[in-house]
Amino acid sequence: MFTHPTNRRTRNPVLSLLLAAVTAAALSAPAAASTHDDAVARGRYLVGISGCNDCHTPGYAEQAGAVPESDRLTGSSVGFQGPWGTSYPTNLRLSTAASTPDAWLQHARSPMRPPMPWFALRDMSDDDLLAIYAYIRSLGTQGAPAPAAAAPGQAVTTPYIEFMPKNLPQKQAMATH
Repeated sequence: MFTHPTNRRTRNPVLSLLLAAVTAAALSAPAAASTHDDAVARGRYLVGISGCNDCHTPGYAEQAGAVPESDRLTGSSVGFQGPWGTSYPTNLRLSTAASTPDAWLQHARSPMRPPMPWFALRDMSDDDLLAIYAYIRSLGTQGAPAPAAAAPGQAVTTPYIEFMPKNLPQKQAMATH
């Protein structure tokens, strides 16, 4: 034990370490909250400029983006039909709620059904993808899962947007089928 020359009380090294740890935690707590808040704000920005709401938020395009944030990213039962079959925009709030950050990064960089521009996510930095993850999770869970994708030629009863190129030159038309 160390006795300071000007203070004859005996210091307890365990108590000193505990006090230092508590002080460090208290000082870093606002920074951690600020870092999380910054990630959520960055994620909100990235979702906005990347067009995620265009498909994953019902009515977003039709209302020129005037959908309350509380109703965003809940997926849609309006499908996109093309040579791949019919796909539906996922309810991101439900899918990320069940995901870890690492699983989110892996999923975001994996090929997905059209018209999802998954390659845009693939090319984002980890920090950007984790900011999007933080933002989506900050919204909480809401809504229902999107309908399951349908195989090519399988009839669907939901509304859908036909996503079939027309009048392509013969060589391109063959490549899409």
